[in-house]
Amino acid sequence: MSENKGKIVQVIGPIVDVQFLENIPNLLNAVDIINNGEKIVVEVAKHLGENTVRCVSMGSTDGLVRGMECIDTGKPIMVPVGKETLGRLFNVLGENIDGKDQVKTEIVSSIHRPAPSFVDQDTSNEILETGIKVVDLIAPYAKGGKIGLFGGAGVGKTVLIQELINNIAIQHGGLSVFAGVGERSREGNDLYFEMIESGVIDKTALVFGQMNEPPGARMRVALTGLTMAEYFRDEQGQDVLLFIDNIFRFTQAGSEVSALLGRMPSAVGYQPTLATEMGQLQERITSTKKGSITSVQAVYVPADDLTDPAPATTFAHLDATTVLSRSISELGIYPAVDPLDSTSRILDPNIVGEEHYQVARKVQEILQKYKDLQDIISILGMDELSSEDK
Repeated sequence: MSENKGKIVQVIGPIVDVQFLENIPNLLNAVDIINNGEKIVVEVAKHLGENTVRCVSMGSTDGLVRGMECIDTGKPIMVPVGKETLGRLFNVLGENIDGKDQVKTEIVSSIHRPAPSFVDQDTSNEILETGIKVVDLIAPYAKGGKIGLFGGAGVGKTVLIQELINNIAIQHGGLSVFAGVGERSREGNDLYFEMIESGVIDKTALVFGQMNEPPGARMRVALTGLTMAEYFRDEQGQDVLLFIDNIFRFTQAGSEVSALLGRMPSAVGYQPTLATEMGQLQERITSTKKGSITSVQAVYVPADDLTDPAPATTFAHLDATTVLSRSISELGIYPAVDPLDSTSRILDPNIVGEEHYQVARKVQEILQKYKDLQDIISILGMDELSSEDK
């Protein structure tokens, strides 16, 4: 079969318009562009008519010019999956970036896949113990569930994720996949060497699309990590841990390219497809009758505003939320978990037991009472309280 070739007609930042001679590639197909001997992959996002497609680049578009030749690969971005990925470090395209030999896998998989069907899904109510007391008591995590760590800048989301990797991944003994989405390269480097030191690396695949990468890479790197985790769940029947740091950057990258793709912005300048994109990603992170994916996702909260559309859309998909509060971190209490804002679907006497449930509720009651009295204390002092309140 002859190659389907086209040429670049326009480059606007990370967006590239390509005109094909005859067959127009399908949406989400990968298109290769050779730039000075280097291959750049772009993904078809929109059909513009007149055999022209608008694509989002996964790499830097520096040096691309009009008239350059492009080749339709005829399929979406394909990444390696399977046991060969363990202990290795990948980018969004599934190329290893750890300086070792290329990963040779028998099997590759498309990063765009349908979510498991309704009948294949499985719900469990088993508790996943984290070893962090405030979490296990107030907002326990469900095995095979989705967990969100919410917090503004610098309140300790990444540190808490690393603590969970240390506590759960090391004891869990199963496989883990870590997707670094638009976060600091330094933290990714720290994590990689910590994992080598603790010996967890052989059971972990790491995928990074960090802050310095184009929005196309940050928008798709979570899907690359998820695809690797899905293979372990579906083909090997494993219970997989999927860590994503930070899911907000996935939304942010989508909003960066949304206007350039010609979409009308919605609330707070986010893309109009925010809920759809989030749903397509989150619905794939689920447990089936074959195996489970337990995911822990850090969620950056812009300006500490939980009603911002990005964190608000994420809330809807989660089984447990751990909210990190700046006011608690200012007191020097770490992890800065807010016991009144954090929630869990499985904090239910039928699941955790009557005693656990009552203790957790009593703790929240006392803390809420203190919060109510705090204003009185700060304005009028302790002396104005009734003896019961004291």
